[in-house]
Amino acid sequence: MSKEKLEYLINRNDNQYEVVIGLEVHAQVLSQSKLFSTSATKFGAEPNTQVSLVDAAFPGMLPVINEFCVKQAIKTGIGLKAKINKRSVFDRKNYFYADLPQGYQISQFKDPIVGEGKVILDMPDGQKEVGIERLHLEQDAGKSIHDLDPKNTFVDLNRSGVALMEIVSKPDLRSPEEVNAYIKKLRSIMRYLGTCDGNMQEGSLRADVNVSVRKKGSKDFGTRCEIKNVNSIKFMQMAIEYEANRQVDLIEDGQTVDQETRLFDTKKNETRSMRSKEDAHDYRYFPDPDLLPLEVSDEFIDQLQLEIPELPDEKKKRFIDQFKLTPYEANIMVSDIETSNYFEDVVKKSDVKLATNWIIGELFAALNEKNLEITDSPISAGNLSKLINLIKDGTISGKIAKTVFEQMMEGDKDPKKIVEEKGLKQESDPKALEALIDKVIDSNRDKATEYKSGKVKLFGFFVGQVMKVSGGKANPQLVNEILKKKL
Repeated sequence: MSKEKLEYLINRNDNQYEVVIGLEVHAQVLSQSKLFSTSATKFGAEPNTQVSLVDAAFPGMLPVINEFCVKQAIKTGIGLKAKINKRSVFDRKNYFYADLPQGYQISQFKDPIVGEGKVILDMPDGQKEVGIERLHLEQDAGKSIHDLDPKNTFVDLNRSGVALMEIVSKPDLRSPEEVNAYIKKLRSIMRYLGTCDGNMQEGSLRADVNVSVRKKGSKDFGTRCEIKNVNSIKFMQMAIEYEANRQVDLIEDGQTVDQETRLFDTKKNETRSMRSKEDAHDYRYFPDPDLLPLEVSDEFIDQLQLEIPELPDEKKKRFIDQFKLTPYEANIMVSDIETSNYFEDVVKKSDVKLATNWIIGELFAALNEKNLEITDSPISAGNLSKLINLIKDGTISGKIAKTVFEQMMEGDKDPKKIVEEKGLKQESDPKALEALIDKVIDSNRDKATEYKSGKVKLFGFFVGQVMKVSGGKANPQLVNEILKKKL
């Protein structure tokens, strides 16, 4: 949200408003088969090629719970510091969509598999705790396709029955920036756990966004509107910005905000009404008669606890304690499991401070320019370590290192070979440097005299001339030391 828009929302007509946001995040469980059938879950398969009789809701077909999906949900709950419920119940949520063959969705209502938890956000003004209301398992619907034919809608049931974790936050978020941080943190936790790949482009992570506004200081949350199925953080922020201002407009004009479900039009950058908001009783929830209550033992949960890796918050603390990173640097390094793994691989064999600067600075800039993830980096962790060591031991200067780095980005080349082939080794022989410096001083006697008479800023001129004569290969530190003595 722009500064102008933020001020517009909060201070409109001298009224103090704030936005109240809660998210229902739908995270696809990382599994090879669906929640109640053995059908594959691979993304991008030909339409309707990953559909069993259960997924297509043929008469007499019965669902069978996928134990691995249950484990994934519990592990996610542990990662969210949440209560794991040893008894949960699957319910039928009744509504009709063309791409929901059964006419109901198997979900969980009063008795979810995971209860209350929390997520800690690192915001510019400090940490913020966002409460988790619940996490429940449910099956996804299929996909309606409207753009293949001008008169007909096609249905692809490949997603029908895919396992989803619906993670419901408490209404603790107060800005689009906090939503950004929350989604990224949630995604990071699940990627560390290996329970969801978080790929929003493939629909693995999307959210229903609940938005309301209220006067600051009010204990009433206001009337909320739910914006359905938003599949990018940018669109979530844009939808919140528009919807919050729309509601303030209504209130300021003496109208009321109706509780409803809305869609976000990404082309027009606006929300529009979809239907009046359903309450739970509208779905006629009742326990699914084909599925017994799901019961897990303490031993089952304890065994899964042993599989939980070091998560972002714990890793951040270790990076600060072990590597002396600043909180800002540590936040960047733990933001994604691939980034943290790459960083640790680099610092195993090279200087931590230099490694941190090169990863955050040069590497991230180069990857962003090429629109690459760190997993696709042309430069391996091992070769970046070698480059850093060449800087550290004085073989090359930082300036030369950037030239070498550019060549490494063209393919995973060994920096030592690049330095040898291109003759880029730094000149660190004091006698050779003295000869160069003498030559530069002799060629610029007038400026040397001016320097000695008090024009100390000319020192930079002499450094530049030496670097130019050496082709940028002179060791800058030694050049400075020798020049001071000579001048």
